[in-house]
Amino acid sequence: MRVLRYTILAIALILWGAGLSTTVARWLYSIGVIIDDYRYGDLYRIAPLPQFKLSQPTCPSSNRSSDTSSTHLYIIGDSFTEPQRLTKSDFRVSHFQRVAWSYSLPVQLDPGKRNVLLIESVERHVREHFRQPVTELVVQSDTTRLSHEQPALYKRIYDDFHRSDVEERLESALFSQDWAFWFKELKAKLTLDWFNRAYTSVSLSNNHKHVFLHSDTDTTKAKALNSSFSFVTDQEVNAVVDSINANADRYRKLGFNEVYLSLIPNKASILEPDRGVYNHLIERIQNNTRLRIPTVNTYQPFSQHPTGMYLKSDTHWTCDGRAIWLNLVRQKLRI
Repeated sequence: MRVLRYTILAIALILWGAGLSTTVARWLYSIGVIIDDYRYGDLYRIAPLPQFKLSQPTCPSSNRSSDTSSTHLYIIGDSFTEPQRLTKSDFRVSHFQRVAWSYSLPVQLDPGKRNVLLIESVERHVREHFRQPVTELVVQSDTTRLSHEQPALYKRIYDDFHRSDVEERLESALFSQDWAFWFKELKAKLTLDWFNRAYTSVSLSNNHKHVFLHSDTDTTKAKALNSSFSFVTDQEVNAVVDSINANADRYRKLGFNEVYLSLIPNKASILEPDRGVYNHLIERIQNNTRLRIPTVNTYQPFSQHPTGMYLKSDTHWTCDGRAIWLNLVRQKLRI
């Protein structure tokens, strides 16, 4: 009996550790105790309505060979350009590096190569990303950042522990299996059928055929910065454009030959633009006469052919949407 109690206690401590520590969570994931709870989509994960359950596709690699002009491509981007969605093989380049927003990547540019920077952001985060200098990509001669020495052991241990999102991480550790999703589906379906309510983190389209991230549709003061339907003044748009120009100028001075901008529309902006008064943020930035940086215009082709661009259970694009974006990037950047 004592052995059983200690075994249960040990299991509970390990699972609790997964909620606190990234290292523990990755170990449990590697041995199959935790399963990827994004496997049916990020929207299904937070609002498991069975009608929106869809396994995430694996888009085929482009398998493009390395270029002969020695182009080095660097990307500052969000989840649309994560490694599971984008790799070097999708471009004809001889070197490829990508850093996520809010992270830091030191790089050393080769002055003998064509160094190209693509700054990518989903629509909901554009105003957040350009409220301050973009310093995620740290060029060796960039003096705006401190040196990136290996942090001390105590600092690495401290950073490994999460304090703000323990509950969410613990839920992933405990309830990532299919049996748990079955119960979640039942609860979500009954709540929608009986009370006509979805989870507060998502919004359903008016015809209930699509599910969106709630921040993309919410126009209350707390969420308005992300919403496609919040009011945005011309002064705010100009401020964003000025910030984009300033960041592009800075990176060109640091050694980049070319800097490009790619803004990805929110799912709601494409599939239900008449839900409210759409603020047309992407168009207003791209068509602004003050903008001094070339853009990869994804909004226009997506809005012309909205169906099939976004996954049913996810905020991200389908393989077709991804292919359209890649072709636009290749044409614009000549890679």
